[in-house]
Amino acid sequence: MTKFIEVCAGAGGMSLGFMNAGMTPELLIDNDKDSCKTLKKNHEGVNVECIDMKVINLEKYRNKIDVLCGGIPCQSWSMAGKRQGASDSRGQLVYTFRDHVKTILPKVFVVENVKGMTNLNGGQAFREILEILKCDDLYDIKYKVLNANNYGVAQKRERLIIIGLLKELNIEYNFPEELEYKPVLRDILTDVPESIGAEYSEKKKDIFRLVPEGGCWVNLPEDIQKQYLGKSYFSGGGKRGIAKRLSMSEPSLTLLCSPQQKQTERCHPTELRPLNIREYARIQSFPDDYVFEGSLNSQYKQIGNAVPVKLAYHIGKNIVDVLSKLI
Repeated sequence: MTKFIEVCAGAGGMSLGFMNAGMTPELLIDNDKDSCKTLKKNHEGVNVECIDMKVINLEKYRNKIDVLCGGIPCQSWSMAGKRQGASDSRGQLVYTFRDHVKTILPKVFVVENVKGMTNLNGGQAFREILEILKCDDLYDIKYKVLNANNYGVAQKRERLIIIGLLKELNIEYNFPEELEYKPVLRDILTDVPESIGAEYSEKKKDIFRLVPEGGCWVNLPEDIQKQYLGKSYFSGGGKRGIAKRLSMSEPSLTLLCSPQQKQTERCHPTELRPLNIREYARIQSFPDDYVFEGSLNSQYKQIGNAVPVKLAYHIGKNIVDVLSKLI
């Protein structure tokens, strides 16, 4: 039995994927009340602690846990943020995670984060983070940017996965091989259960009536482009998420915490509305019976921040297979 603890567990995408891979959760930790309610609702009988990972004591789990994992908050490393890195209070959680690793001494640890972490300050900050995670040279480190679409998820979502392997065990780990099947939205947006979702104003609907499937603001007449984008019209690149209508013949763009903010719009491919909650969940490969607690905005945020379940499954299955060889 492969036992794991997850910090910053969020809505449970990683934990569900790991459980599907045959792991057993001993403890799930998050400090967001709605996320904790979601975890308790869907992981019945699992110990869920709604507490800041900086204050919880995990001493009693020392040498009793196979895997420690977590999607450490990444706002400070984000391509879209200020990229303050470890100088930001959220960036400091790398040190907190390191301390938990040294306390528990798991056989393996897994950190999930944004791709942009690798090139902050020319890569210097990332090299420092890897040194921190070596835990005074107790762990070997492997890392790779994985695209969820290569692992059965209908979404172009690139995430950095860092694996730590306890040196004394001489564990050999290889990242999961990519699947041949690369799903697109047409494969998953059929027979989706009805659910709540954000809505567009009539003015916004008038905009999206002019955007073809797979298109964005560039498909609008120039006068409407200037009106809709405002000052952003005269800025540089990186704006293809504005007035973005998804395409059934492609994977979704990365789902973010809201489907209707101007920079993160995710309009349904064929309807005049944003993706709703169950569509968001489908794209993140959650099952249809997985319930999200809290307000509409909170549910979007939980799903948008989650690790895609199928991506977590393939990472977890490799870990289970590797650890089974140690017995």
